[in-house]
Amino acid sequence: MPTVAEILIDGLRRAGVQRIFGVPGGGSNLELIEAARVQGLPFVLCHQESAACIMAAVTGEIGGVPGAVLSTLGPGVSASATGLAHAYLDRSPLIYLSDRHPASALGFATHQAFDHAAFLTPVVKASLAVTAESAGHWIAHAAQLAMREPRGPVHLDLPADVAGQPAVPFATTVTPAPLPQPAAADLDSAVALIKKAKRPVVLAGLQCRPADAKWLRAFAEALPAPVLTTYKAKGALPDPHPLAMGVFTGGALEEPVVGRADLIIAFGLDTVELIPRRWSYTAPVLSLVRGPSAATSFAVVGGGGYFSPALEVVGDLSVILEELAPRLHQHHADWDVVEVDRLRRERQRALEIDVPGLAPHRVVQIARDVTPAGTIATADAGAHMFQAAEYWQAVEPGEFLISNGLATMGFALPAAIAAQLACPEQRVVCFTGDGGFMMVAAELETAVRLRLPITVIVFNDAALSLIEIKQEQKGYLGASMRYAGPDLALLARSFGVTAWTAADEAGFARALVAAQGAQGPTLIDARIDPSGYRRMLEIVRGAPPGGR
Repeated sequence: MPTVAEILIDGLRRAGVQRIFGVPGGGSNLELIEAARVQGLPFVLCHQESAACIMAAVTGEIGGVPGAVLSTLGPGVSASATGLAHAYLDRSPLIYLSDRHPASALGFATHQAFDHAAFLTPVVKASLAVTAESAGHWIAHAAQLAMREPRGPVHLDLPADVAGQPAVPFATTVTPAPLPQPAAADLDSAVALIKKAKRPVVLAGLQCRPADAKWLRAFAEALPAPVLTTYKAKGALPDPHPLAMGVFTGGALEEPVVGRADLIIAFGLDTVELIPRRWSYTAPVLSLVRGPSAATSFAVVGGGGYFSPALEVVGDLSVILEELAPRLHQHHADWDVVEVDRLRRERQRALEIDVPGLAPHRVVQIARDVTPAGTIATADAGAHMFQAAEYWQAVEPGEFLISNGLATMGFALPAAIAAQLACPEQRVVCFTGDGGFMMVAAELETAVRLRLPITVIVFNDAALSLIEIKQEQKGYLGASMRYAGPDLALLARSFGVTAWTAADEAGFARALVAAQGAQGPTLIDARIDPSGYRRMLEIVRGAPPGGR
């Protein structure tokens, strides 16, 4: 009879899991790793639990199946919280397996002991205590729940004395039920809204998956209608497309386009993607979503907040657009192509910032020019993320990865490792600030050990620039956000990473060209001029009150 650990690993494999990430301790972790070895499921040793969770989350986001991660009990669980919160708020499917004290010790043990389930409740969809009798059922349920809309992490707590016990086999599917068909009446109402609109605008969000992209493009071209995407949906419509109007966050940069709309078609938009600012648009919103749970976030207790959809159509997004197409036959919006082109060019001009030194946006532009088609970019949180999101040209879904719902620093390097493992045929470039990089620098060893040809580009100005800008906007003279940073190229070389330091465009371009021929990881310490960061923030988000 198989053990509990063997049943859990078998369930992960049947759910499509490709590898397990983690920072193990003893106890049930060792049983799981051994079972994974026997069953041919690779284990990736990481250096920090949150980074391991981010790797698993990005794997799930790219692959459309749950990622998997394990950790020890106590500090392993607490250290995993940020990575799990990323998966929860960025809607990434993930199964998290933690060790736990044996049941016999729970009544008296205080060493490394706290209530895992209570601690993780805000950042997981469910926390399940595994027993020999429940193992088969719980792993199937966890896989289904992780993939159910909105996708997210599920926690399995596995006691040390349970992992090696004989398990009760439980044969069941590990895949979620298909989404319901969109209601015919809702589709008819959606058609009426669209036909009434003269200037519809499409906002594509994180629920827009790779399979939806061709339908989105056909829909936008048929109307025609300008399309903006959230950070998570970049590439759903190729950025060079004449109808692509850039990134939408709920800020100021997109207002000239969205403010002209008489109908906003939210295509897979989740409000977790929007900055915490009151919705300023009066046009009705037609929300096309995969599950009603995504739409409940639109409602705000006490009023205000974002918006309440004029109509919500629930179902598979590709199916919704496929059903709408014949109903909208021969209907055309009144957008003038000349006006759309003008708005597109005005947005591009608004983003042109003159910086005397190595400008952050030029770092992104040069990286895009030098790297081959299909390159995946990961971007960290921080001042540089605005340049990365606006200037990185994505032509396919999944070519730009970012922590948007949580917006956590320390995301980009673990995400790059996961992306390179998931897509070995593509190049991966990692955009990270010096602050975010230093949080997870140890994962360079992971990239070296796995011989991953990722290129890490550090926007180095020896400061937490975004926080410094916010201090300045408030007129505060508080604690310094600057630090005496180490020689990052030298640090990288100590891990066995080929590295360069660049202080101008020519030096950066030379280093990047050299990096493309490397077999393992590379790093470029880009000594950027941060003087344009504040202006970029004001362009994207809007000037703060009082003009500061």
